[in-house]
Amino acid sequence: MEYINTFPAEDGFFMPAEYSKHVATVMIWPVRAGSWGIDAAKSQAAFLDVIRVIAKSETVYVLAGKEHFLEAERALHGIAKVLMIESDDAWARDVAPTFVTNGKTVRGIDWSFNAWGGEYDGLYASWEKDDAVAKRFCDRIGLECYNARPFVLEGGSVHSDGEGTLMVTESCLLSAGRNPSMTKAQIEEQLKKYLGVKKVLWLPRGIYNDETNEHVDNVCAFVAPAKVVLAWTDDDKDPQYALSKACLEYLENETDACGREIGIVKLPIPKHPICVDESMCSSYSFEEGEDIREIGERLAASYVNFYFSNEAIIVPQFGAENEESDRQAVRILESVADGRQVIGIPAMPILQGGGNIHCITQQIPVCRQPQF
Repeated sequence: MEYINTFPAEDGFFMPAEYSKHVATVMIWPVRAGSWGIDAAKSQAAFLDVIRVIAKSETVYVLAGKEHFLEAERALHGIAKVLMIESDDAWARDVAPTFVTNGKTVRGIDWSFNAWGGEYDGLYASWEKDDAVAKRFCDRIGLECYNARPFVLEGGSVHSDGEGTLMVTESCLLSAGRNPSMTKAQIEEQLKKYLGVKKVLWLPRGIYNDETNEHVDNVCAFVAPAKVVLAWTDDDKDPQYALSKACLEYLENETDACGREIGIVKLPIPKHPICVDESMCSSYSFEEGEDIREIGERLAASYVNFYFSNEAIIVPQFGAENEESDRQAVRILESVADGRQVIGIPAMPILQGGGNIHCITQQIPVCRQPQF
């Protein structure tokens, strides 16, 4: 199918909130040895746990390359629809299309993808397959697709309330490896044209040591109109403290696109930092030019990296010495769940890759008329 070369906002399309109804979720079968280890079985089992929960209330599409297609089909038989589409890794949030609707139909957006920073600070040297995923997926399922190239953007770097407000982080969208020739105002204009929003909230920072240059989906998420959960720590000696405090102060002095003050629910990060240990480090096999993990490196663990399915909030659980933090995160999310069940999934094998449950999922919305 040919690209659409107009702007979604001009055509009456907008990005709904994730907590709005979905028709499906897109995921990718994990196999990359530099993310999931030489033996990806534990990560694949964790992905399966997530897929099973989502599949209870919506269709799940799982992409797999030719080499691993039959493996994925066997594992997902009767659970998900497996499509033969190649990728470099399994971060569907960032490489699958961003989906927009006008209330009558759904279309995809194909951004440029450069592995979170390209030659400047990208995480691997070759990303051509990932960069082609969005258009190939739209073609495969018969959705029209907007051409946003050469603008570089990942799905995890934007969060919409579906009512005209978008959240991003300055640390990510203004990073030198994405759109260095564009000003902040020019980037904001692109976001408004493509995502159909009226106001962009620029949080200053994200999660400490987040290798995506601090995606917003790891630090702050809309859970309802004019309401967010914010990753937090009370420990002023933790490097996350200053980052979360800066975001809190920013949000306390902002309103959304409808002029409403923003309700902020603090969602504490795991009490005990999670770092790469020797066994984890020895399981990887890195390609030339790929970002290499080191023993002692702190991983960007956050409970904000959850996913809304139609019937559940699926939240990472890290176990071991963070079991108390895990339970606390579930309790807090239950207070904002609005009828959804909050389901904790053991997610250490997903965190091993550098992200978590939100990073491996991308929603396809049902058609709904905008309310703003």
